[in-house]
Amino acid sequence: MASVSFFFIFLCMVVCMVSAQEGVAPDNGEKAKELVPAMFIFGDSLIDNGNNNNLPSFAKANYYPYGIDFSGGPTGRFSNGYTIVDVVAELLGLPLIPPYSEVSGDDALHGVNYASAAAGILDITGRNFASRIPFNQQIQNFQTTLDQITDRLGADDVAQSIAKCIFFVGMGSNDYLNNYMMSIYNTRNQYNPQQYATLLIQQYTRQLTSLYNLGARKFVISGVGSLGCIPSVLSQNTNSRCSDAVDNVVLPFNNNVKSMINGLNANLPGAKFIHVDIFQMFMDILHNPRQYGFNVVDRGCCGIGRNGGQITCLPFQTPCANRNEYVFWDAFHPTEAVNLIMGRRAFSGDASVVHPMNIQQLANLDIEPNE
Repeated sequence: MASVSFFFIFLCMVVCMVSAQEGVAPDNGEKAKELVPAMFIFGDSLIDNGNNNNLPSFAKANYYPYGIDFSGGPTGRFSNGYTIVDVVAELLGLPLIPPYSEVSGDDALHGVNYASAAAGILDITGRNFASRIPFNQQIQNFQTTLDQITDRLGADDVAQSIAKCIFFVGMGSNDYLNNYMMSIYNTRNQYNPQQYATLLIQQYTRQLTSLYNLGARKFVISGVGSLGCIPSVLSQNTNSRCSDAVDNVVLPFNNNVKSMINGLNANLPGAKFIHVDIFQMFMDILHNPRQYGFNVVDRGCCGIGRNGGQITCLPFQTPCANRNEYVFWDAFHPTEAVNLIMGRRAFSGDASVVHPMNIQQLANLDIEPNE
């Protein structure tokens, strides 16, 4: 990756000094004012936007029909269009955040996306897909970016800047789908669901604390959604019903994430962590699909076999035409229509889906880096 230019750093610092103003949702036809100088993104395929493209990995989405509704076409996003972080970026008044693999110079002005499909909290997660960038490595990649900035500006100026930025983290899904629930791993024989959730949270806490120690102060932590209702799981039974057994395995992790966030807010001076309850939002959509404009909740728009979930979206496969009526895009991921709903609710929703404040409130929060 090319080094970050001094011009980028200078502009970034100028932006950081600008007072935040209230944002405008992208669906009213107006561009939002910038609420924060930048957003740094860490996660998996739900928010990856191209970091796996040049890796020797089976987890890629840089081919049609992925991106069929995205202005840039197939980019590596596991969606027909926007991901949830694309929505959040626009609501914050930022441009879409570029992937780490493609960032050079001024491209990183408003942040970097380090997310990688198949990545997990645990380094071993996702090895069945060959190469991926686990959360630990994503943090190291952020430190590389940070070191480049610090070499030019000095630690104090960088700390002032980074403290105003949003750090969006969405990890955990693959630690279940591509670890605990797969027979090629021995994890399930070693831990029951509560023990495994505890293991993940211990590691997750250390990782988030590492980001804090690097200067991050405003954290958005996205929980794991309903894995029991994705087309891949639905296709494994003949009645196409959601698997309570699968969701019950994941629920201890989501519950522990909430406790973890309370602990981090209490123990890390100056930091503010918020939790986006993806599980709750997803279940609300699945239970009330017509209220949100959806007619198909039990199959992928692009996929093969039962529920469009036995084989996920293949290159040049013809997807469904009425994509806005589908909850699921492929065997594992939601459509852009769902991402738009969840992104907007995460940004300005109430405490039922985002706690203890929403992203808009977090962005407007005045935090000093050395508090």
